Amino acid sequence: MATTAHQPVRTCIGCRRRVARNDLLRVVAIGKDNTRTVTVDVRRRLAGRGAWLHPDRSCLAIAVKRKAFNRAFKSAVDVSDVQSYFNAADIAGPSGGSMTTVQSESGSEMKMETR
Repeated sequence: MATTAHQPVRTCIGCRRRVARNDLLRVVAIGKDNTRTVTVDVRRRLAGRGAWLHPDRSCLAIAVKRKAFNRAFKSAVDVSDVQSYFNAADIAGPSGGSMTTVQSESGSEMKMETR
């Protein structure tokens, strides 16, 4: 009898769709009080409360518009690092590259994929 492996499911704070954790970016708030900055947790190992976001610019725009980052981290946060991450990915992959998440031996990591 074949069994299927359990895939953890998370909700994107942008589009609010529930998908497998491997399809999303983990973001965490770093810092204290008024200086909290949201950053992409590429290795998914940073301490603290995390939120999940599709590696898609439209989900980022929706999350910013809806103030979903502030709600997820229960305080005002700066999302400029996340926006810079998306901008860097755009620059790194002009030939049709896309951001994807992959499961490696040591855990999930971000990987730039070019075609």
